[in-house]
Amino acid sequence: MGIAIVAAGVALWSWNVDSDKFTMDQRGFDLWGVSWKPLVTFEDLSAHIHPQDLDKVRAAFAATRALLGTFEIDFRINFGGEVRWVSARGHGDDVGMRGRTMFGIFIDVTGRKQAEEAHELLSGEMSHRVKNLLQIATALTSITLRSAKTAKEMAQDLTGRLMALGRAHSLVKPGVAEEKNAVLLGDLIAILLEPYEETGAFAGRIRVSVPKIAVGPETTTGLALVIHELATNSLKYGALSVETGTLDVSCNGSAGDVVVVWTERGGPAVVVPTPPSGFGSQMANRTMSRQLGGSIVFDWAKEGLIVTMRMNNDNMQT
Repeated sequence: MGIAIVAAGVALWSWNVDSDKFTMDQRGFDLWGVSWKPLVTFEDLSAHIHPQDLDKVRAAFAATRALLGTFEIDFRINFGGEVRWVSARGHGDDVGMRGRTMFGIFIDVTGRKQAEEAHELLSGEMSHRVKNLLQIATALTSITLRSAKTAKEMAQDLTGRLMALGRAHSLVKPGVAEEKNAVLLGDLIAILLEPYEETGAFAGRIRVSVPKIAVGPETTTGLALVIHELATNSLKYGALSVETGTLDVSCNGSAGDVVVVWTERGGPAVVVPTPPSGFGSQMANRTMSRQLGGSIVFDWAKEGLIVTMRMNNDNMQT
């Protein structure tokens, strides 16, 4: 039995409900990251519980005193500057409790929780992308109607835009960019914005001015995801949603940082979003900070949205 417990990574504990004293085996102290001592109080352990989970854990342990049968609760603890997920499982029965003591186990469930969070994130991103693609297809149809003179011309133009959208979307598919060599930043942005460019009387309202800067395979996917999100939002709510709107994408490159500025003008009245931000904005912030090691700042100016993306030049080569 002892070998099985060790193999399962299970830590044993007991709790005296009157004295509020915990006893744990060595695996329990290792799991919590506290030094061993014969008795440890709930307050000692509380100092390691994530602040957002502390009240929940207190209430759960208090409730077990009136609970008949088993119980289980998952919560986060701070461990060496990192967050670790712990599952506490035990048996509660205040009536007739032997020695006024409860018994249970702690299990490290960090891996499972991280997998669940990754699954939820992927599901949310896929749902977000599908909704965006449907809205983009509708908006591209409206753009094509403005310049097409015949049904045949409209069909050809719309087909071209959808194919360009497919090329752009392939750049934001994980695992695709890694198979390619480095590309130029200006070419990357041009491909991503190609589906939204006007023809006829409204041609030339998208302007890209970017020096020759190489972008590595890994950076290509992350940056493409952000640019694609900005273009989608502009088509839905911003400058690209109306005939009079313009979009300028410029870049200042140096030995240190590369700064890309996205400037929209002539669109609908700018509405500053209220917290919490949507999935797209969260994704853009997360991609720029975690994947690209940079930053993204949104300026909801009255004249139009301005987005400043800052990245380290060396990181862009990866």
